[in-house]
Amino acid sequence: MTEAIRGFWVASATPLAADGSVDSAKLAAHAKQLFSKGVDGVVLFGTTGEGTTFSVAERIATVEAMLKAGVAADRIGIGGGFPAFSDSIALSRAALKLGLRHVLVLPPYFDRNVTPDGIEDAFAAIIDGVADERLRAYLYHIPQVSGVAIPTGVAASLRMRYGKVIAGLKDSSGDFKQFQAFRAAAPELAITVGNEADIARAIAAGGAGTICGMANVVPELVKAMVDGKDVEARMQAAIDVVLKTPSSTAALKAILAAQTGDAAWLRVRPPLRASSDGAALKRKLDELMAPAIA
Repeated sequence: MTEAIRGFWVASATPLAADGSVDSAKLAAHAKQLFSKGVDGVVLFGTTGEGTTFSVAERIATVEAMLKAGVAADRIGIGGGFPAFSDSIALSRAALKLGLRHVLVLPPYFDRNVTPDGIEDAFAAIIDGVADERLRAYLYHIPQVSGVAIPTGVAASLRMRYGKVIAGLKDSSGDFKQFQAFRAAAPELAITVGNEADIARAIAAGGAGTICGMANVVPELVKAMVDGKDVEARMQAAIDVVLKTPSSTAALKAILAAQTGDAAWLRVRPPLRASSDGAALKRKLDELMAPAIA
């Protein structure tokens, strides 16, 4: 079992059946296809995976199905962010029983006036509630979505208190200076970035790698970033294709539908609406991917 997430991990999109439940067979096939492209692991039910719309039971049932489909437990991470601490604790315990260790945890994201001490208390309540040394928890910093930033001092303090149980931090702020601040404050943490354009410089600066959404549709391009190739301009252009849409998650799923010829990938959960722009978005990405990456 790996002690921390490192390398090339994908924040997986979540395919849905007609009734809105997870299409676990399609998700397992998607993960295996990504592995064939050089991906090290997948994180389920993060931001790209519409995680906050799924219950503990739905998330765990999906993991069980993934394991039965032959996806190894050490290649799966899971989003464990909930408003209720008890749900984060229950999900983490259930995941550990299934052989998973990697759980991403959001800060308390309803109270936008929470203090740094309160944020630390919230994370500590989850770690103390799980009370299992096998857990490898990752602080999930995405303030532009969650509305609550994780202070660098809180990250450092939690690592000092809990050691390897606080295995890492995912910085999805898109601010490279913020990544550098986390690295300076808590160099023992395995810090991954969500902004694909920052991958190469983050790894060069001691980062652990990436957990990112664009790899759902352009894994070869993201792999080139991980490998340190000179493709940042192409990567940023691909990111811009997706970010200029109303919903990056819906856009990624529309592109997947166009790439696979499977319209079921278009399905999203409320409050998202399906995108009808998949074919046009795919064409733009295809243009960016030509010529092939050397």
